[in-house]
Amino acid sequence: MRAQRPPETPRKTPLRPPGAFIVYSQLLALRPSGPKNLPHPQILETLISASPVQNLLRASTAAMSLLLLVVSALHILILILLFVATLDKSWWTLPGKESLNLWYDCTWINDNKTWACSNVSENGWLKAVQVLMVLSLILCCLSFILFMFQLYTMRRGGLFYATGFCQLCTSVAVFTGALIYAIHAEEILAKHPRGGSFGYCFALAWVAFPLALASGIIYIHLRKRE
Repeated sequence: MRAQRPPETPRKTPLRPPGAFIVYSQLLALRPSGPKNLPHPQILETLISASPVQNLLRASTAAMSLLLLVVSALHILILILLFVATLDKSWWTLPGKESLNLWYDCTWINDNKTWACSNVSENGWLKAVQVLMVLSLILCCLSFILFMFQLYTMRRGGLFYATGFCQLCTSVAVFTGALIYAIHAEEILAKHPRGGSFGYCFALAWVAFPLALASGIIYIHLRKRE
């Protein structure tokens, strides 16, 4: 009769040593002379924690914090530009310190040192510009609220996409409104034959357009990096 072999005990898979012990075992395998002159695993762990990889991670975190700060400042700048462009007096300047904006025709009175304003004549294209500029201001405020909510809650999700989309819509609205106003400049000259030129509010609207476009692209890029 054949002798029965004792049952084999199941082999246990050795646990993989963490962190510095992996590096330590690899160094042992590379040195034929054994562990002589090799640092202790705890010392090696300290060396790894101070390695260029950790420094690179710290630099990446600092760069992201700086990028978020720059994006916030850029968004606030766009809000200021849109507020001034939408609500201030100078979309079209006329001789004699008279100016037109989206809402009023204002004349500077030297005697009283005040502005005398009356409602602008209503027409379809000017109403369209008014709606587009107000819409761009609302969208920019909404996107800023979404961005601040994302930073406050630190939740991962699609909020950066929503913020970027709102900013892109803001840029489209500003561009369309400023373009409509520029196209109908001849009608303004027909009603005011004394001449004139575009005011600083019109210029601020054109400045806000590329800034809002760049801001929306940055928000979408930030979401992709999460």
